[in-house]
Amino acid sequence: MPTPLPVAAPEPAPLPTLPAPTARNGDGVLFDMGRPDAAGRVTARALLRALGWTPGLTLHVDVVTGAILITPAVDGAHVVGTREELPLPAAARHLCGIATGEPVLLACTVPKPRSWA
Repeated sequence: MPTPLPVAAPEPAPLPTLPAPTARNGDGVLFDMGRPDAAGRVTARALLRALGWTPGLTLHVDVVTGAILITPAVDGAHVVGTREELPLPAAARHLCGIATGEPVLLACTVPKPRSWA
């Protein structure tokens, strides 16, 4: 029986780029994907803009049931970055098993306008 010739593995096809999330009437939750950099920051421009969170806004970061919860807080220890990124502190990343460069799902609830019933 002849020995089969070595065959190179095919190169993986690139994944399509998803469109940026947008807020529309009727939406209550927005999703996005991000990858934390070495400092634990995740760029989240579309979500931050939908929430009305601007650079310098102070934040409280906590881990709840294996997820990182970020909320605005007057006395928060973290801030929205100048490049519209969210901080994911090392302790929180460790508790949730998030590694640098690993994709993370970002979700936010958008406040409903008063005109919604």
